[in-house]
Amino acid sequence: MTINRQILLARRPSGAVSRDDFRLVETRIPDLSDGQVLVRHLYLSLDPYMRGRMNAGESYAEPQALGEVMIGGTVGEIVASRSDRYRVGEQVVGMGGWQEYQIVDGERAGALRRVDGTQIPLSAYLGAVGMPGVTAWYGLLQLIAPQSGETIVVSAASGAVGSVVGQLARLRGCRVVGIAGGAQKCRAVVEEFGFDACIDHRLHGDTRSLAAAIAEACPDGVDGHFENVGGRILDALMQRCNPFARIAICGLIAGYDGQPIPIGEAQLILVRRLKLQGFIVSEHLEFWPQALHELGGLVATGRLRYRESIALGIESAPAAFIGLLHGQNFGKQLVRLSVQPTT
Repeated sequence: MTINRQILLARRPSGAVSRDDFRLVETRIPDLSDGQVLVRHLYLSLDPYMRGRMNAGESYAEPQALGEVMIGGTVGEIVASRSDRYRVGEQVVGMGGWQEYQIVDGERAGALRRVDGTQIPLSAYLGAVGMPGVTAWYGLLQLIAPQSGETIVVSAASGAVGSVVGQLARLRGCRVVGIAGGAQKCRAVVEEFGFDACIDHRLHGDTRSLAAAIAEACPDGVDGHFENVGGRILDALMQRCNPFARIAICGLIAGYDGQPIPIGEAQLILVRRLKLQGFIVSEHLEFWPQALHELGGLVATGRLRYRESIALGIESAPAAFIGLLHGQNFGKQLVRLSVQPTT
């Protein structure tokens, strides 16, 4: 008998997320049926989109069900199999959720994706070579479509998505300016990830001051922007956009606690003929193979760098997630589960 520890959504947050919104339970793992496999999770991905799923309101996806395991990407290994498609010991990525084990129908297409941990660290398949990396790749290359010599600005530039956006833009000959919170993060954005400059938004408490900092860092204006935050960052950025600038809206973390986030000078969209487009990367699966091929090659050869913040044990997931929403992580936020690989 194997016990599975899981974290459920106990209640919907009212405003900021708290630990009381989650509940840790232990359940017994049943025997496998024909075609099923048992995956032992090694890493759990924590991502900002999960906050939106905790709400009951209308969104691009069904809300997280109360009393059910929290949604989340996972990487792990198969420890038991009654499927002809998977062998014990294979490493796989899936949407296993906030739990240590998951039973998966091995015959269901797309439920699991095999990965190889010999060339790329397993944890990277949840970050730079996973959903965050593909999000960066798609938003930058398909929506912003940068040209060599253009200036690209990235908010939340030290995060799992933003850091990849900047590096991909640099590889394509762009000047890249990041926006991050704190001197340590800004220093890493420039020194580790290769951005040309980074603005510490904590030093600029209002839109005017932040817009002035963007103008100083972007003397030729802004041609493309990858938005992860919204609010005053987007307001300040729009003031410095060149005509026909493209803005890819990946996330709006400024409003994840439920408050509205109006645009301060909406007339700039018309006056500067700006293109703003939100996107959900899971709706563009046809681009994933191409993106993962490039990202995997860059990580394997050391040309794409990334950082990780790792919490230990499934019980640490709620606190780590709350920290993520408040910018306490550095790079990709993961939970390394207490169980370890057999190899």
